[in-house]
Amino acid sequence: MTQHALQSPRDILVTSALPYANGPIHLGHLLEYIQTDIWVRYQKMRGEHCVYVCADDAHGTAIMLRAQREGITSEQLIDRVNAEHRQDFAGFLVNFDNYYSTHSEENRKYSEYIYRQLRKNGHIATRMITQAYDPEKNLFLADRFIKGTCPKCKSEDQYGDNCEVCGATYTPMELINPRSAISGATPVEKDSEHYFFKLPEFDEFLREWTRSGTLQPQVANKLAEWLDAGLQEWDISRDAPYFGFEIPDAPGKYFYVWLDAPIGYLASFRNLCERREDLDFDQFWKPDSKAEVYHFIGKDIINFHALFWPAMLHSAGFRTPTAVYAHGFVTVNGKKMSKSRGTFIMARTYLDHLDPEYLRYYFAAKLTSHVDDLDLNLEDFALRVNSDLVGKVVNIASRTAGFISKKFDGRLANRCTEEALLQRFVDQGDEIADCYEKREFGRAMRLIMELADAANQYVNDQQPWVLAKQPEQSENVQLVCTNALNMFRLLMTYLAPVLPTTAEKTEAFLAQPLDWNGRATMLVDHSINRFEPMMARVDMKQIEAMTEASREEMSAAMGEPAAKPAADIEPVADEIEYDDFARLDLRVARILKAEHVEGADKLLRLTLDIGSGTRNVFAGIKSAYQPEALEGKLTVMIANLKPRKMKFGLSEGMVLAAGPGGKDIWLLEPHDGAQPGMRIR
Repeated sequence: MTQHALQSPRDILVTSALPYANGPIHLGHLLEYIQTDIWVRYQKMRGEHCVYVCADDAHGTAIMLRAQREGITSEQLIDRVNAEHRQDFAGFLVNFDNYYSTHSEENRKYSEYIYRQLRKNGHIATRMITQAYDPEKNLFLADRFIKGTCPKCKSEDQYGDNCEVCGATYTPMELINPRSAISGATPVEKDSEHYFFKLPEFDEFLREWTRSGTLQPQVANKLAEWLDAGLQEWDISRDAPYFGFEIPDAPGKYFYVWLDAPIGYLASFRNLCERREDLDFDQFWKPDSKAEVYHFIGKDIINFHALFWPAMLHSAGFRTPTAVYAHGFVTVNGKKMSKSRGTFIMARTYLDHLDPEYLRYYFAAKLTSHVDDLDLNLEDFALRVNSDLVGKVVNIASRTAGFISKKFDGRLANRCTEEALLQRFVDQGDEIADCYEKREFGRAMRLIMELADAANQYVNDQQPWVLAKQPEQSENVQLVCTNALNMFRLLMTYLAPVLPTTAEKTEAFLAQPLDWNGRATMLVDHSINRFEPMMARVDMKQIEAMTEASREEMSAAMGEPAAKPAADIEPVADEIEYDDFARLDLRVARILKAEHVEGADKLLRLTLDIGSGTRNVFAGIKSAYQPEALEGKLTVMIANLKPRKMKFGLSEGMVLAAGPGGKDIWLLEPHDGAQPGMRIR
């Protein structure tokens, strides 16, 4: 029994940042959830009272607008995405104790409570501000929903706060020819009363808190720069229409999504406490709590978690986090994740081609406690998984278990004979544990693989396959294999937080739980089950198939033709001259109305606004689109196509779409900033 096991269990609450309920999970997201899950599994394996909660971040303008485009309610959208997120996380063996949503009554309750406490304590201010306003959508526009020409370098199609070409910063109304990215209308300026959190009043508290060991030094140094530059009051309100929680006593005003998002940690935990008798909400969140609270987040949202969030908690009478752990971004093959290269990989696409434990191990092998970016080199990924997991760890069991099954009826020897070597394996567990605790997963994996090398060297030196041919060496064969399988058991004990499925297979094979705290007791005079293959090698063809599938998915999402295998590509039509193509008048059109055509299996009737009037077009896209989801969308049509008399009526043009057919048809959709009647050149 180790000293660790004799101590009282720690009470630990762990969270990961809340994924936005506006799209699928990709490999960049997964770094954080895998890192957190490994740390939580380690804590539970050591006997700690550790709980892991998370939720979808389900509010904001972006969700409201996407739901409108899809012709569904915001609630329907976030419910669907929540189910998809749960499925993806489960696929990667991320084991939440509770996965919830910020659109919940618990979150409404705590958001209103914290706001009222802030107001009661004098930490809320109100004042009039002037914002850009979309007169067509009757909507105040955030900077990212405004585009125009940069006032400095004159680059077109730049966002409302900074230019991606020259780096200039400006206000949205300083743009040349600003337009709403939602409707295309020219924004106007409009005044509105907004609510602000008086963050500057927490300057002294935050200076002390950010230097108290709660943050990585790299993060604390960055926050010190912001504190020295002077904190600004934080705008916590948004005007209707907005999908979120209405501010108490302020009709038409809503909490900004970033106010209620971190409060979702409290709400998700409260929801779990209502269902588990071993959890007491106040025990974890009261100001003098002895429990530990840890947030795992990306470095891009550190200001929310290490400035706004602790200040809000402090004012409202809750404890602040024990620590906030930030990580870097994921690159693939040394570059930013790319849709065109097929390296912007969705969770579901990966799972369609590869084992999730491969990625869990590769991330673990490269993770440190720092905020550095992590590169997923796909060739190195295959080599490392094949070498470390298949070639080293699993190989130990596959080389020795057969002798125990065939020659000794599945029974291990009644003792181990390599006491010094096995003691090295046991003792190394303390350093590996320290690495897990400090989130130095990469070092932990290196230490484990050094032990795996030692185990394989032992098997190579003893050569049980040679001894098995000599009847007088029968006892030695059993002893050698028993020693080796105990080494394998210890290796898998240390790898269990990273490889939970393989750990379960190991427990079934050894007919014994993997117990970190009881690892010093060797498995002897014990019956094991027949060894079954635990892990297959990675084939680069699987990786190539995954990246190709990613390219196709992104092409489909962007309205481009989906890639096909060469043998299936349809023959190219006869060549035409450039002048023939130039005669086509391609115009942006807005779909004013879409409806089914009675008696037609494939057609929808579209009423299109092309700026100078409306056109009636029949389009063979019924199998891929519901009419109500099309209304309001922009598309591209051939405006000078000779009208065609059909049995259902006159078709006055053609809309552009691509795809193999069925549900896989994608209507060409220009950028939202385009205007009906605009010619495509």
